[in-house]
Amino acid sequence: MSRLVCVSNRISLPRRSAAPGGLAVGILSALKRTGGLWFGWGGEVTDEEPGEPDIHIREGVTYATIDLPREEFDLYYNGYANEVLWPLFHYFLKGMRYSTEQREAYENVNRAFAQKLTPLLEPHDIVWVHDYHLIPLGRRLRELGVRRPLGFFLHIPFPNIEMLRVLPCYAELLRDLTSYDVVGFQTQNDLTSFHSGIEHLFGAGALRANGRVCVGDSITRAEVFPIGVDVAAVRVEAIDALSSPVVRRMTDSLMGRALMMGVDRLDYSKGLVERFSAYQQFLETYPENLSRITYIQIAPLSRSDVRAYVEIRQLLEQAAGRTNGRFADADWTPIRYLNRNFPHATLMGFLRAANVGLVTPLRDGMNLVAKEFVAAQDEEDPGVLILSNLAGAARELTAALLVNPYDVRAVSHAIQAALSMPLPERRERHEAMMEVLGRNDIATWTRRFVAALEESQEAHTPRRRSAAS
Repeated sequence: MSRLVCVSNRISLPRRSAAPGGLAVGILSALKRTGGLWFGWGGEVTDEEPGEPDIHIREGVTYATIDLPREEFDLYYNGYANEVLWPLFHYFLKGMRYSTEQREAYENVNRAFAQKLTPLLEPHDIVWVHDYHLIPLGRRLRELGVRRPLGFFLHIPFPNIEMLRVLPCYAELLRDLTSYDVVGFQTQNDLTSFHSGIEHLFGAGALRANGRVCVGDSITRAEVFPIGVDVAAVRVEAIDALSSPVVRRMTDSLMGRALMMGVDRLDYSKGLVERFSAYQQFLETYPENLSRITYIQIAPLSRSDVRAYVEIRQLLEQAAGRTNGRFADADWTPIRYLNRNFPHATLMGFLRAANVGLVTPLRDGMNLVAKEFVAAQDEEDPGVLILSNLAGAARELTAALLVNPYDVRAVSHAIQAALSMPLPERRERHEAMMEVLGRNDIATWTRRFVAALEESQEAHTPRRRSAAS
């Protein structure tokens, strides 16, 4: 039987002090079901040559963590990954900062990942690489002689070729993706964008009728694998958390007011500035709601060393201050803006207590908070999800109130519609979205991708490609 080996930029050892992100939730769910190895950076940088991986075993999962060289980490992570690939893939060219030095560090770190991972691999392993930080890892593993099935899943959007070719080394990026046996995307739009790049670089003949991408002697299966959530676990967490001290203090403090919740990592792609503007527009347009609704926005700090994230934090603090200064009363604060982490279970309790879930990213690969909000709701009296039509989740959760996140007036109208929606309609919308979540949960996502990887080793002989092919 094959062992599953997952690889991501950062290892997330289980701990209670913070909620794991979407990528970590997906990987942990996969490994807890199958067992296996999770390999990645452990969060430490060093001025010396990094040593061998540290090994930890918890709940049947083996964690192998490595340190990274200090001089390369900033260029690799804050630089190329998050000042080049992240803004480019999210269609934010204004935030893109390309340099050859950053690109070289990105390649060097991926080479180091391959060198440290290869000795840990066993003959029957299948390797599943995650996200934009590690696109070249498949090529690097092939160069070291790894012939096991390699899969890659992109958790963020993939840009159309007209956007992608702004990147000076876009051709190398596309070639690197063809080093994998299976490449997965969140939505059909992302897959179509990938196909546009392949056709532009290699010609229409590289796209086969069976969905395979054929470049030289490589055969890559590229498909849509939308990530889901563990519906039953979210529901249990949400119900249990309602009686926890933290959630009870929060609900008691509302004093009977309606609750609107937003939960996002602090990032310019999440549309938080536009969201705050929409809420202010809502209070201006529908003054009957003054002192009747509280909006809680949880936005843990992230990538604080990147200039764009410092700017977004300042903008949000100013926006929250303006709204509260204008509309607050002695016993009411319109926006509670929290830059801190909460345990996942606590967040699920917050979501269950909410009358409205506000999920309005400017661009997002999927957005699991949208799915968690739906799963956390009381089916007898569910809240309403307001969802950006530019999030991957909007392709599945069509029964949400879909909005363009740039249209603050439309978002403000959606908030009013959500608060005034009759119970039968709320139940109907919730039931439709729960059916989608049940059909495509986190276990299905894992099972489908792993099955595709296992089939790849049966469908064709191992590659014998070189780095130059």
